[in-house]
Amino acid sequence: MHIDHTVFLTRNYADTWRCYEQLGFTLSPPSRHFAAVSDRSEPVPSCTANRCAYFGGSFLELIGIVDEEAGDPWRVLPIVDARGDGLHGCSFGVDDSDAAETRLREAGLSTSGVLKLQRDVEVPEGTRTARFRSVHIRRDRTPEGILHTAEHLTPEYVHQPRYLGHPNGARSVAGIVLVVPDEEIAAYQQRYDVITGGRRLVGIVGVSDLDAVLPGETPRKLPYFAAHGVVVADLAKARRLVEEHVPATTRDRGFFVRAEDAGGAALYFEEEAR
Repeated sequence: MHIDHTVFLTRNYADTWRCYEQLGFTLSPPSRHFAAVSDRSEPVPSCTANRCAYFGGSFLELIGIVDEEAGDPWRVLPIVDARGDGLHGCSFGVDDSDAAETRLREAGLSTSGVLKLQRDVEVPEGTRTARFRSVHIRRDRTPEGILHTAEHLTPEYVHQPRYLGHPNGARSVAGIVLVVPDEEIAAYQQRYDVITGGRRLVGIVGVSDLDAVLPGETPRKLPYFAAHGVVVADLAKARRLVEEHVPATTRDRGFFVRAEDAGGAALYFEEEAR
């Protein structure tokens, strides 16, 4: 299991997409979602569309609420209504959704079954349908947002070579930061160990330590996803590009862009290990 992608939700999608392009990401064209409401139903139109920064094995998903009147099969609107634009989830890559569903159901963390998701994408030969399978973690166990698994059935339509080159040199998702009440750190870590099979994929930070991780950031309603990050080929080059548009703040192993300058969640950059 690995971080397949982070989940950013926004009503101000045009501004967010433009911001990430200015920060040096090559984004895929807008693509509407069709999602199943249960494991016994077929995908229906959703109120969302995404643009993504793809890296070949992981990506940042920037989801816009593009049609408020359309369906909301995966219940994203209540999250945006309650918390506003920002980073609201994470998806963990799996090779076998059925096995993941069994493990998570037996742990009492999922009742969704295996859900279908699809969206049309443009490839050089024309329009194709990218298809996925997913298992959702129970929302009553994850007040921080949306957690689910992702199994790619058509990865060739997603990680297309023409979208993998980024002016900022981004190569992969570096991680995601979850801020929780100090007294609940152990409980969250235990829950995420079960979700990820013991892999420490999510950086869980007590709110009193937020300033040490993201200096100067103001806490939001707990728990919440405060930041996601990328690994870049050349940290100095990436910082020069970013600072042409917004200020950057130094942090351990790199720098970050504050939530207020990145659409509602901090974005951090780390250098690729050599």
